[in-house]
Order: sequence, then structure tokens, then C-alpha cells
Amino acid sequence: MTSLNEQDKFQSPFVTYNSVVTGATADNELSRSMTILRNEGINPIVVMEITSESTGVLCGVTEIQTWLRDWLFSLPKNSRGLWSVQEGSNINKGEVVARIVGPYASFGLYETAILGSLSSSSGWATAAKECVKAANDIPIVCMGARNIHPQVVGVMDYSARIGGCAATSTAVGSDLHGGTPSGTMPHSMILLFGDTLRAVLAFDKHMAADVPRVALVDTFRDEAQESVEIARSLKRKLRGIRLDTPKERGGVTPSMVFEIQSRLRNEGFDNVDIYVSGGLNPERIKEFVDSQAPVIGFGVGNYISSASPLSFTADIKAIQSDKVKFDNSNIDDVDQIIENFQPISKRGRLPGITENNKLVRLF
Repeated sequence: MTSLNEQDKFQSPFVTYNSVVTGATADNELSRSMTILRNEGINPIVVMEITSESTGVLCGVTEIQTWLRDWLFSLPKNSRGLWSVQEGSNINKGEVVARIVGPYASFGLYETAILGSLSSSSGWATAAKECVKAANDIPIVCMGARNIHPQVVGVMDYSARIGGCAATSTAVGSDLHGGTPSGTMPHSMILLFGDTLRAVLAFDKHMAADVPRVALVDTFRDEAQESVEIARSLKRKLRGIRLDTPKERGGVTPSMVFEIQSRLRNEGFDNVDIYVSGGLNPERIKEFVDSQAPVIGFGVGNYISSASPLSFTADIKAIQSDKVKFDNSNIDDVDQIIENFQPISKRGRLPGITENNKLVRLF
């Protein structure tokens, strides 16, 4: 048996949801198969491999490791194991990204959840990485929470951080990735105050001193005009301004950024940073980078949150053979005996264990 100390080495911010444990989120065919196999007394130790069907950034490993530890970790070490490519790694189409070994009944019901976590998380991480790459070291903040269901916001934010985002916008996301929520102020607050400067002064009055004073400047008047007015009022307390001009007005452009920087500098406010958000994607980000617009950070929402999931498949590739009797085995670790398992697969897939030197044993 594995010692408690080995279990304690793993720390995870994720939890195992009751809906996953009960199989409520599983495809019904898996629930039916578990009933049939249990009634027939069929429960061999199997090797299941998870393979990527596209290129991208792998994410979701920590979450599925959390689940699989709950389901498999109490078993003898010679009958269970998890290997995976590292979270945040670049993966290729056809690459085996994870290998699970254990009695099928201990985890087979959860195939749907495992693939779903990897698929969605990797899709978000991949989209984030595309934005980060386009930004060429300019920080990206993920602001996509409003574009997805609130139940998955935290995982999306976590995935964005794995993809390279410097920060995310929600507390639940920050709880998972360990960062600090990032944000400025919404248009709604400014509209309720009826004046951008009044809203900014209220922000300065009520927010703690360590909260950066970054003003949203496109609600009522010309962006450059509002920027200068706020800078005159807050002076050195103003950390920056955020441009979020809607597409109905042409959106934020590199030329707008240059103009605002010039007007601020003419007033002596060369300390004010400029942040850009609103409908950004890698192509638009690259426009600002290529023009060398003085942008200190980008806020990206829908491009990350609406990213298509990366597809993965899960296949049993080997099954415990009659030659291996775990109850009477003196072998301590499952990786010493899975080579004696019977290779198997469905048609179209290669039977047997697929080698990948990027796989690392997690337990």
C-alpha cells in the first residue's frame, strides 16, 4: 500500500464533483456497461490511453489527477497508476497525453468527465497561448467570464493562466490558479455616476491603496479628452487608462493609442499606462504589436472563452492477462508488470502501450 505521506505530497485546488462520482455526467452507455460488467463479475486491470486528435496546449491534467487519486489511490501500487504529459505542454495530433492503469470498474464510468475536462481546458489554454504569442511579451488578462456558464468560469480562468495569461478577472479563477483577480471598472458604474471623472474619483475614494487606479475612458466623451481630464485630477495616482471602444465606433486602434499617449505626454503625464480591450483576438493584437503602439496590456474575453475544445480519445490498449495474478504477486509496482498485459484495441487503433517519453508518472 502507498503511504499517507505519498498522498500528502499532491496538493490540488480542484475538487471531485458529486455529479461526476455518481455518474450523472457520464454518457449513459458507460453507466449501462458498468452495471453489466459488475453483474458478470468482469473487472480486469486495464491500460487506457488518452490521445490528442489535434495540436495545442494540454490542460486539465491537475483536475483529472485529483479525480483519479480519489478513485484509484487507495488501491495497491501494483494495480494502479497515472502517467501524463505535463500541464501546459504543447501537444501534437496523435500524441498519447495520458495513460491510466487500474481496475476498469474503478474509473471506467468517468471516461466522459476525464475527456471533457481535458478537451475544454486544453481548448481554452490553446486560445490563450495564441493570444500570448501574438502579444510578444505584453501581458494578457483573460476577461472571458461573461461569455460562458458561471459553473465553468473558474476552470476557464485556470486554463487561461496555464496558456500564459498574466491574470484573470474572477475570484473563483484566482482561487484555482493562485493569482489575484484583475479588473478596472465597468461601463455600468460610470453610467450610473453620469460622469467618468466622478466615477474614477469614487473608485479612488473607496478602493484600497494597493488597487491600481486604471480608468475606463470611452463611455461618454472622446477617449483622449477623458484621459487627460482624469490624469489632471488624479495626477501620479493614476496608474493607467483602459480603452474599450465598441466596434460600433470603430473599436480601439493603434492610431488612437498613439494619440492618447501623445496628449498625455504633452500634459506631463508620461507615467500613465495604456491598456486595450474589446473584441481582441491574435490578429488584432498583432496589429498593435506590429505598429509598436504603446500598449502595456491587453484584455481578451470571447476569443478565449469561446474557443473550440480540443478533441481527445480514450482507448483500452492492454488488459490484465491470466499470467498476471496480483493477489499472489510480490511485485511492488504496476509499471513492472503491465508489459505482460494482453495488447488489445478496437479496429483502426494499434493495440498495446504507446511509448511517449514526455509521459511522467503522477502516482
